[in-house]
Amino acid sequence: MTVLHLADEREAADLAAFLSRLLRYDRGAAVRLQAAGTALAVFGRPPSFEVLAVRAVRLAKPYEDGLDVTLDVTVSAGELLESVDERAATAAVPGAVTGPPWAGVLPPRTGWQAETGLPAPDALRATVAAAVAEFRSRTEELGPDGRTRAELDRIGRDIWSRQIDGTRLPVRAVHAAQSLGFLRPGTGPEDTGLFSSGAWLRLRTPYGSVAVRPAGLGSFGLSVR
Repeated sequence: MTVLHLADEREAADLAAFLSRLLRYDRGAAVRLQAAGTALAVFGRPPSFEVLAVRAVRLAKPYEDGLDVTLDVTVSAGELLESVDERAATAAVPGAVTGPPWAGVLPPRTGWQAETGLPAPDALRATVAAAVAEFRSRTEELGPDGRTRAELDRIGRDIWSRQIDGTRLPVRAVHAAQSLGFLRPGTGPEDTGLFSSGAWLRLRTPYGSVAVRPAGLGSFGLSVR
């Protein structure tokens, strides 16, 4: 079994926290792992947000016995979480699973260009808070017969597809970043950035990135919880 040696206990704890948050939205979540050298990228897709979340993890050495090979596999997020040993700063890679559609549509590795106009983190969090309050208010105004899944989804699409002022970034991407622990209190403007590559946009913070295609992710549907 392939064993990942993480850089330290903190890296192991952050990986476990990210996987736990993904599983909160989808108990059957899968993640795609890509590693080379001492860098591991963990991709996941929380279904409520229609985005791809990326958590970068530092490795102490590539793999068990220091084999100089690359890793690219889709696995169960739950099984990977169970294998994380925070004290030893290790994680065992579970057996591969059949990847969901999103696992074959990853954002590009290169070609990213900085975008301007991204508000400060405090303003981003305020925008998310206002959007959540609006969603609750509008759904509470619906009568018993009007609170259907279709109507909830319609309201959700209207709110979460809006763009952050001055950018093409949809509000749902910022909501995802905050919900996954990427946009933490204390994060400063110098710690965040917005980048584009082709049809993709990426919101980057020190704790992870959220990538999204503003036109949507093809066949991926948007659900609201």
